[in-house]
Amino acid sequence: MRGFHTYLISNIVYIGLTANSMEKLTIKILFTALVLLLAGCSSSEVELDKVPDKSAQALFVDARTSLDNGLYQKAIQILSAIDSRFPFGPISHQVQLDLIYAYYKVGDAAQGVALTDRFLRLNPNNPNIDYVYYMRALINLSTEENLFQDIAGIDRTDRDPTASRDAFDDFKRIITDFPDSKYASDARKRMISIKSRLAKYEIAVANFYLKREAYASAANRGRYVVEYFAPSPEVEPALEIMIECYGKLGLVDLKKNAMQVLAANYPRNSLVN
Repeated sequence: MRGFHTYLISNIVYIGLTANSMEKLTIKILFTALVLLLAGCSSSEVELDKVPDKSAQALFVDARTSLDNGLYQKAIQILSAIDSRFPFGPISHQVQLDLIYAYYKVGDAAQGVALTDRFLRLNPNNPNIDYVYYMRALINLSTEENLFQDIAGIDRTDRDPTASRDAFDDFKRIITDFPDSKYASDARKRMISIKSRLAKYEIAVANFYLKREAYASAANRGRYVVEYFAPSPEVEPALEIMIECYGKLGLVDLKKNAMQVLAANYPRNSLVN
């Protein structure tokens, strides 16, 4: 869903890969690099275009044509010109909405979020406000994606989840404030996925503390997962962490309670048996 800017491949370490997996990974990276190169060439050509001196409506038609054809950089250039030349015109709101979408498509999260923030601040009662929250959530989610890490199968659950939290809040706002919105159903589905992402981050942090024998901090992270992310697959390892940490800290009653919860919900867990 997101567009491409310039990606830097650095410090790629091939550890424990078979010759077959190495070959597949190399092919994927080479193919992706070719796609990025072609996209970059197209973007450079678009930047040479100058926005002609036309009416707002004529330029808007040009911008929509560019959007329909996937020429998002060109659309951004034209829409930005309209927004600058005709800031209070009858199509100004639609121009900004299309601009938000175009920024999302090219992967320019900074500009996309800035424009959504501006739109929400200046047009709090706009009938398309649910769409703006939805787009801001999608833009924030797009920053969580890393093409080459996905290709290489690198686990990055320990990365900062701020963007995911912001996206979660916007999706929650949609289903709370705009329950009849056409974006509400998708927002609910995406919230479930984000919930798992946030829970995995808490588990990663808990394990970090556990390895450093910071048992109280690790136990608190585990308890946070149990309290705020249940039900989710991460609850079981969270309880395991709590049980281990409470045992290390000599907190017998808390360990017993955590064990009871584990036994009731995960009777096949090795700690129960």
